[in-house]
This record gives sequence, C-alpha cells and structure tokens, in this order.
Amino acid sequence: MTLLLGGWTATGTASPRPAWVGTWASVPTATPVSGTAELRDETVRQVLRTSIGGDQLRLRLTNEFGDVALRVGEVRVALRAGTKGTDIDPATDRAVTFGGQRSVTIPAGSPLLSDPVELRLPAAADLVVSIYLPDTTPVTTVHGFAYQENVIAAGNATDDRSVTVAETITQWYFLSGVSVRTRQPHAKAVVALGDSITNGFETAVGANHRYPDLLAERLRHTGVLNLGVAGNRLLHDPNPPAGHPAEAYAAYFGQSALRRFDRDVLAQPGVEHVIVLLGVNDLGHPGTSAPLSEVVTAEEIIGAHRQLITRAHEAGLRIHGGTILPFKGDTLGFHSPENEAKRQAVNEWIRTSGEYDTVIDFDAALRDPADPLRLRPEYDSGDHLHPNDAGMAALAAAVPARLFR
Repeated sequence: MTLLLGGWTATGTASPRPAWVGTWASVPTATPVSGTAELRDETVRQVLRTSIGGDQLRLRLTNEFGDVALRVGEVRVALRAGTKGTDIDPATDRAVTFGGQRSVTIPAGSPLLSDPVELRLPAAADLVVSIYLPDTTPVTTVHGFAYQENVIAAGNATDDRSVTVAETITQWYFLSGVSVRTRQPHAKAVVALGDSITNGFETAVGANHRYPDLLAERLRHTGVLNLGVAGNRLLHDPNPPAGHPAEAYAAYFGQSALRRFDRDVLAQPGVEHVIVLLGVNDLGHPGTSAPLSEVVTAEEIIGAHRQLITRAHEAGLRIHGGTILPFKGDTLGFHSPENEAKRQAVNEWIRTSGEYDTVIDFDAALRDPADPLRLRPEYDSGDHLHPNDAGMAALAAAVPARLFR
C-alpha cells in the first residue's frame, strides 16, 4: 500500500496536487417577460450529467439576470438513484453551504460559489441539485433549453428521497456550474462554446446526446463543459423586432459570444481548451428573429472569431475553430445564396488562415456528399439545420481526442 504524506507518497514519488476543474456548466440567460415563472415555498430539483470526477464539489449558483436579491433557503446535492427521474441516493445526500451558512442571499446581477462539499463524484455521473426557495421568487435567470426533465415540488423537499412533482420543467434554474476537486494528473477542462447545435437542440430529452456529452465519454479524465445556448450569435445580443413572435423567446438566446466569453470561458475552473462552433445565427437571424439592420458580412464574422482567438491566447488557452454546418433548405428561413457565400468564406478562413490552434471540420463531417450545401439525411433532425442524435455523435467523433492530451 502507498501512503500519502503531505503530497508525497511513502516511496518518495510526488502525488498530483488537488486541482479544481469544471465538470458541468450551462449558460445563464434572462427570461422573456411573458415566460418568467414564479416560485414560492417550493423546491426545484435538477439533474446534471457531469464529466470529470473528483472527491469534492462546489456549485455556482446564479442571479446574474435578477434585478433584486435572491434568497435561497437551502441547497442539497446527491447522486441520482437509478438512471431515470429525480430520486436521490440518500447515502450520498449532502448539504451545501455558503460561507458556512445553509441559507444565503445572492445579490442582484451576481453569481455565488458554494463551499466545497465532501462527496465522491464519479466521472459521467448524474448529480441531483435541489434548491429551496422560500419567498415569492421570479425565475429571472435560467438556461432555457436543458433537454433534461427537472421538477418542482412544494415546500422544502431538498433532502427527500422522492418528491411529489408539482410541475416538470426542461430548463435549469439559478444554476450555472459545478466543479470538482481532483488529483488526476494533468486534469483540465474543455469549453464547447456554441449555439443551439452545441446546446443539443432536437436531441432526445434526458438522453445526454448533446455532442459535448458524447465527447466527454471519450475524455473521462477531462472536464467537458457545454457553454452552448440556443439562438446565440457572435456579434449581437437578442433583439427581436417589435411585435415579432420571437419576443416570447429571444431572451433565452443569451448575450453575444463576445460579451459572455469572459464569464462562460475564462472563468471556468481548470479550463485549458475552447472549441468554437458559432456563426450560423449571425447569418440567419437578421430578417427572421432579428432586424435586417443587424445583417453582418463574412469579414465581420471573421473579425469576431479573431477576437475570441486573441482573448483565449491572452489567457493562455488553446482554441479550436469549428466550421459552420450546411443549412440549405432549412425550415427557419436562414438559407440564401448570400448567406451561403458568407458561410463558405468564413469556413475557408477557419480552414486556411492558421489563426485557430486547430481546425475541427464539422462541416466536412456532416455535409451530404450528394449535395454539400445540405446536412446528410441520416444526421438531419428534420429542419435541415440542426443535427439529430446520430449527427451529434458525428460531431463528437470529429473532435480528435489527441488535442487534449
């Protein structure tokens, strides 16, 4: 048996120092006025598929889009019992504290990190986070498209093995990150920065078939963090025209990638790599869910990518550029000869400029050989823009694991 003595083994070999690494993350956004839920004396219980494991964890709660302070009555974490539903394994149930307190108030516009929680978290685990909100609480900070069924229960049910479900939701409320303490050598995190394709749009709910989840299955000693958000653009925040149906949902698109980069990438514990898959909404939203005044050129999209590269390199990160997928015939009205020409110009720059540390050719992996401007039929969710579950597997397979060794 090898004994650990102050960071050294009894044989004199140095053991890896513990490090904090992100294991799960989501993009917090505002909520549209018409879609702002309200909780009162209720518990929201949420299921998260983690990536890298560790012997302690900490949560990042968020009130970043709230305009008043958020009072949290209690938070508990546990491993899920089984593979479905939100029941917890009572042997793993732990209270979460914040500065030693179980109840905490999060200032308006702020995140809040928890104290470390002693819980051995395996890789690729289902972690259940239960948050009790005692007051009347507008749900102003969410991730709108979780592709996971979470539940709301009456009262403080944070430590109940099973809860009586009052409502089922497919969003994440007031929660944006989980990190773990690990002693794995060279442990690191990879951020997948993207839009609805990275977020997992059109994948099966509860299946964890988003491409970052599938990539994490190949990288068990690496945190893989999904910082994709549906509708996201590089250059513009949501801006639906007055009277447009998008007013009911555009807030969920999140702040522009240029605006959220520091929070969603640079602030992630242990991050060393970024995969970027962005640009299709910059092409497609103007004239559909955004005003025509926000039409952008290929050069402007390339300039935004250059900014991401510069900011990543300034922070010592490696950044990998993903080519924009084809979307001819899409049902959202994105495709046009002009937008196709811009997509081709941006992809050519990503492939040939040498400015990204590595190119990940998602376009080549998913385009139809018979019509390269379209998705392959077996990878098409049906809207000719978003990959289905098989397409997500193809995206994950297109990312070389050697990049992160």
